[in-house]
Amino acid sequence: MEFDEKNSYRLMYNTERKSLKLPEYGRNVQKMVEYLRSIPDREKRNEQARAVIKVMETVNPQVHLQENYEQKLWDHLFIIADFNLDVDSPYPMPSPDKFTAPPAMIPIRKKPIRAAHYGRNIESIIDLIAGMEDGETKTAMLRSLAGYMRQQYLIWNKDTVSDETIFSDIEALSDGRIQVPENIHLSRISSDATFSRPGSGNRNGHFQRYNNQRKNQRNK
Repeated sequence: MEFDEKNSYRLMYNTERKSLKLPEYGRNVQKMVEYLRSIPDREKRNEQARAVIKVMETVNPQVHLQENYEQKLWDHLFIIADFNLDVDSPYPMPSPDKFTAPPAMIPIRKKPIRAAHYGRNIESIIDLIAGMEDGETKTAMLRSLAGYMRQQYLIWNKDTVSDETIFSDIEALSDGRIQVPENIHLSRISSDATFSRPGSGNRNGHFQRYNNQRKNQRNK
């Protein structure tokens, strides 16, 4: 609520006010900083600046979790003041460029996914297994990987898939670095097993299993 000579008191919306420089300190602190800039006496201005710092420390206690939090508070004071505040700070006023410059781009090299129905993580796992020495551990990881890939395949294709197809995909995605041993066999999939796509939930699968159970009971 603010006073307007023409309209008396009227409700003020935040959209009509100046945007907050640092919302964690609130609008009252921003008004205090604006008042600081209007104080002509330097000694008085310095005194009031220290008082505002104390208020900021109380309003935003999380600042204590940061290293050199006292300097952070003074930095925040200058930010709220648009770097236009002449006071004797115990720390140098930071450069505006430090806070306004966009962050440096992090170069990320991503290869295109070769088999979208398996996903990028599967390719990473295959790369990991390809670098392992042959042995029981590698064979066990291959068997687990193949079982998971079969599940992913059935989620997106809704069709049967042979073990040989999964093993062939592993060898192809590894660029021939992995040769699946002939003695690896995957467990059989239950006839009432259903797989749902991510985000679709398993409600349909639940009802399908329930209906199959009822059919089995009636047939006994």
